[in-house]
Amino acid sequence: MAHIVTLNTPFREDWLYQLGDVITDPDELLTLLALNDHAELQQGREARRLFPLRVPRAFVARMQPGCPQDPLLLQVLTAREEFIAAPGFSPDPLDEQKSVVPGLLHKYRNRALLLVKGGCAVNCRYCFRRHFPYQDNQGNKNNWSQALEYIRTQPELDEIIFSGGDPLMAKDHELDWLISELEAIPHIKRLRIHSRLPVVIPARITQGLCERLRESRLQVLMVTHINHANEIDDELRNSMARLKKSGVTLLNQSVLLRGVNDNVETLATLSNALFDAGILPYYIHVLDKVQGAAHFMVEDDEARALIKGLLSRVSGYLVPTLTREIGGQPSKTPLDLGLTQS
Repeated sequence: MAHIVTLNTPFREDWLYQLGDVITDPDELLTLLALNDHAELQQGREARRLFPLRVPRAFVARMQPGCPQDPLLLQVLTAREEFIAAPGFSPDPLDEQKSVVPGLLHKYRNRALLLVKGGCAVNCRYCFRRHFPYQDNQGNKNNWSQALEYIRTQPELDEIIFSGGDPLMAKDHELDWLISELEAIPHIKRLRIHSRLPVVIPARITQGLCERLRESRLQVLMVTHINHANEIDDELRNSMARLKKSGVTLLNQSVLLRGVNDNVETLATLSNALFDAGILPYYIHVLDKVQGAAHFMVEDDEARALIKGLLSRVSGYLVPTLTREIGGQPSKTPLDLGLTQS
């Protein structure tokens, strides 16, 4: 049985160090970016009571100082608009806050989603699980064991999705244990890991983790969450190259966000940057209607127009599927672009 190797790394290159090296105060973030004189940005500081601000300095380093519209900053900075109670928005937009066992969501027939850890390296303000009761779905061996027992009794399952929070908040030895347990279940063929941690802290993709994934009998897919090309730097490209060398299939899902990536040029640049990093664009989601995030909403007709424009700018394999998730449905729902063949 394969096991993850613990490697000695320089302290400041260690992902656990970077995970703790975070900013939680909106004023500190604005000061670091030379934006502390922008009154409008400061007015959002109290929104951290609704959802804490958390952003690693490793991610802040990719933001442009002095730019209040920086697309990375807008994804993480508290905003006064979060206090607006928008019609049609709810704390549980996907009807997820009921699990078959703690931490396991069996939403689709052949695949189940394991909430490995409740925490994240970064708190994205549009997160559809910003109100999720993680305290009732804690990522620990007791709950994982219950989830694994359920998985053993469901032969229709052939794929398990590690999600969260962020599943890569789990340490390598914890992932090793979970992967080994899944490998012992004959009907499980694939492991999909949905994570934003390799984006905000690329050092999370350790050599030991890569070795463990390479040696697994499971087909392993890593689904990154990248919304803007500015999130992609040399460190990220190097970490993705290590995963690819280990036989991991790399996909990306984005969220269409007002003010961040809601134009064709930005989406085309993102698709090209992803592919250059060895990642295939997979999904682009319209915003899940979670309370507190309505200011990010891009309406369906505009979203369709953006994807139509993207089709004329990049090769077809670089166009992600425009989709939305609807609670209780047996799959994600692609948005019909209304295209006709001539």
